[in-house]
Amino acid sequence: MNYQDILTQARTCIGPYCKACPVCNGRACGAQMPGPGAKGVGDTAIRNYDAWKRIRINMDTISPNMAPDTSFDFFGHTMKYPFFAGPVGAVRLHYGDMLNDVSYNDILVSACADAGIAAFTGDGTNPEVMKAACSAIAAKDGVGIPTVKPWDVNTLKEKFALVQSSGCFAVAMDIDAAGLPFLQNLQPPAGSKTVEELAEVIRSAGKPFIVKGIMTVEAAKKAQAAGASAIVVSNHGGRVLDQCPATAEVLYEIAQAVGGSMKIFVDGGLRTGVDIFKALCLGADAAIIARPYVTAVYGGGAEGVQVYTEKIGAELVDTMKMCGAASLADLSEKYLFRPSNPFLS
Repeated sequence: MNYQDILTQARTCIGPYCKACPVCNGRACGAQMPGPGAKGVGDTAIRNYDAWKRIRINMDTISPNMAPDTSFDFFGHTMKYPFFAGPVGAVRLHYGDMLNDVSYNDILVSACADAGIAAFTGDGTNPEVMKAACSAIAAKDGVGIPTVKPWDVNTLKEKFALVQSSGCFAVAMDIDAAGLPFLQNLQPPAGSKTVEELAEVIRSAGKPFIVKGIMTVEAAKKAQAAGASAIVVSNHGGRVLDQCPATAEVLYEIAQAVGGSMKIFVDGGLRTGVDIFKALCLGADAAIIARPYVTAVYGGGAEGVQVYTEKIGAELVDTMKMCGAASLADLSEKYLFRPSNPFLS
C-alpha cells in the first residue's frame, strides 16, 4: 500500500464531506460543518495551509553525509519523529458511518504507537468517547495523549480519573474548543477558563499538561503562568473562529517569548515533512497533524497510519539531509530563506 492507495480507498468510505483530496488544503471541504471544513467562510483552514507553503528553505549539501537523527524526547519518552496524530472527535458525524470514535481511536492509537509516534485522542459530549480513548491508550502502555474539552470542574474530575487509569504520560486540553457549536449552552457549562481556573485544572490533572489553542504571546504567557508543561499553537484548524491568522504566522513570536520554558507544539495545515522542518526551524519542538490521519485510517486502517507516518518521516529526513542538519537540535531560523533580492520581495 502507498499513499495514493490510501486516498483512493478513503474516497469510497469517508462520507459526503471530506473528499480525501490529493492535497488536504481546506478548499474542497470549504466552510462545511459538520465535516472537516472550517467555521465561517472557511478562510482560516485555507490560510493555515497556504502560510506553510509561503515559507522557503535553504538548501546546502556541502556538509557531512549523515543520517539525520529525528528522535524526539517527549516527557521522558523517545518518539521516532517530532510529530503526532491530532485529536479528532465525532468522526461518524464528520467522516461517515464506517467508524465511530471508539473504533477510530482503537486503530489510530495502536498504529501510531507501533509507528514510533503517539496520537492525541479526542473527547465529546458522550462519556464513552473518553472512556474508549483512555482504554486504547492503556492497551498500548500509555502511549497516547488524551485531550479533554474545557468542561466544568465536576466533569473534568470524571475525565481525569479516566486519564489516570490510561497510564498516559501527558494530557491535553483544547481550550479553544470553547468556540465549537456543540459546547454552547451546555449544563453544566463548558468554555473558556481564567488563568486561576486553568491552574486548578492543571493541578488536578496530575500529569504533564498541554494547553492547545494558543495564538498569541499573551495567551502563551497565561498558559505558562497557569503551570502548563507545553502549549499547542493552534486555531483548531479554523473550526472555532473565522478570520484568524495562520499558525505559521504567529509561531515564531510565541516561541521567542516562551520557548525553553515549556514545550511548544504547532498544528494547522502541516501536510509534509518539509512543513514539519519549517515548523521546527520557527521554534516548535514538534508538530501535530490531524485531518490527514483521518484519511489514513479510513483509507488503510493501521497500515494506512504506518504508511502515512513513514511518508512524512522520510520527507523530514530528506529535507534535513538536503539542508545539512544532523539533528532536530540543529534546526533554527538559519535554514529558512529570507529574500534580499528586491525583485522577489
